[in-house]
Amino acid sequence: MAESDAIMGEVENLSKQLRAARDSIAGRFIGQEAVVELALGAMLAGGHALLVGLPGLGKTRLVETLGTVMGLHANRVQFTPDLMPSDIIGAEVLETADDGTRHFRFVEGPVFCQLLMADEINRASPRTQSALLQAMQEREVSVAGQRKVMGKPFHVLATQNPIEQEGTYPLPEAQLDRFLVQIDVAYPDRETERDIILATTGVEEGAAKPVFGAESLLRAQELVRRVPVGESVVELILDLVRNCRPGAEVNGEVVRNIVWGPGPRAAQALLLMAKARALLRGSYAPSADDVVALAVPVLRHRMAISYAARAEGATIEGMIAETVSRILAEEAAA
Repeated sequence: MAESDAIMGEVENLSKQLRAARDSIAGRFIGQEAVVELALGAMLAGGHALLVGLPGLGKTRLVETLGTVMGLHANRVQFTPDLMPSDIIGAEVLETADDGTRHFRFVEGPVFCQLLMADEINRASPRTQSALLQAMQEREVSVAGQRKVMGKPFHVLATQNPIEQEGTYPLPEAQLDRFLVQIDVAYPDRETERDIILATTGVEEGAAKPVFGAESLLRAQELVRRVPVGESVVELILDLVRNCRPGAEVNGEVVRNIVWGPGPRAAQALLLMAKARALLRGSYAPSADDVVALAVPVLRHRMAISYAARAEGATIEGMIAETVSRILAEEAAA
């Protein structure tokens, strides 16, 4: 009981901080509340996020604003085809001392920060992407046979342009799986776009203010993991993830249009994001509604459907939505 009361008190304090963070973000990134919620949720859950959207929709601006609001040391890397692993993780340089002796000194790359913005991540070669993959998963990099541990917290917010595919290297499944969530940044509605052009074409623009810091963010991430979860929510996550895999049975028939699907890491991500979303909305525990709302952002980049299914007009998002509806209908009928 004491533990539950302590968590409730911490949730209330965190909710105030999160409201202040949203207000600060809104000063520079207008509208797109769902995008902001997913980005904040990914950071609360301690993971990485992939922002996918057309040019000029504010992806870079959002990441820069998040770095300020969360009080993190942020770096930005523009990914290009000629970017090398050493441009990200750093390299050893040979130095000569005053007495003539020589030694190697490691010069840290931009990945040694708390928030890394990987701009147009799919433009880098697979070799460079693999260097970032190690940092994302293991929170460390290997240089000259030595381990270099990253600081805490460490988040990668990557951007990707869905239409400029010439000169790009599609992200491999292993790297996509390391992103906790994929956030689609769509065109704003008319009123939001009106507010954007008025706010960004005047003499002064809104400025974001720090609300969190590294230590307070780490405490918030610990709180997310301590949030209790009901058995029904866990079962819903398991049903959803397992029914989105190849070979899953629906009404006695095997699903044939899924080429590959989400693994256990997807279930972990869905549970953590559901906890984070609950805290963002001032709740003390995640519900089925949180899982349903996060199903597409968490699962779509962890799935692929066959060419035949695409030819028939099927989409990954549609298949996930159909799976969610079927599972909820079965639970209601039980």
